[in-house]
Amino acid sequence: MNNDERVYPSKVADDRASLTSFLDYQRATLAMKCAGLTGEQLKRKVIPTSGLTLLGLVRHMASVERSWFRWIMNAEDVKMPWPGKVDGTFAEFHVEDADAGEAFEVWREECARARAVVSSFNSLDNTVLFRGETVSLRYVLTHMIEEYARHNGHADLLREAIDGAVGE
Repeated sequence: MNNDERVYPSKVADDRASLTSFLDYQRATLAMKCAGLTGEQLKRKVIPTSGLTLLGLVRHMASVERSWFRWIMNAEDVKMPWPGKVDGTFAEFHVEDADAGEAFEVWREECARARAVVSSFNSLDNTVLFRGETVSLRYVLTHMIEEYARHNGHADLLREAIDGAVGE
């Protein structure tokens, strides 16, 4: 996992470039945390008190990307890639029969589509109305950075427990 090919965000960029580059950095961090592992390792539940897996996190983030960017911001009529709940938790976290290649393909596609949606807005202050609430592009980008950062902390712990690899 020591092959860090992430692009670090500029320390002097404008707001839009800062937010989008920090989001891409967080996306690249999740990919880095999963790099070099087998499908079985990605599915492994290694924290005794948690059902989280790296593959579950990738599938979850694919769903979150689709939800915020395509469904909410772009008003697309899309279904979630792994709909529903199983035992009270989102289906994307149940990876026993999941295909790692498919999950990464869906995630990468959702990231690309999200970038296209972001590019279609003229300003971070552009808003949409969703379920009676006004939501700005600035809010969504900030929320997505937070969402990835939180889950990348989980990914850190999972990766270390799988094979001892550590690193930011």
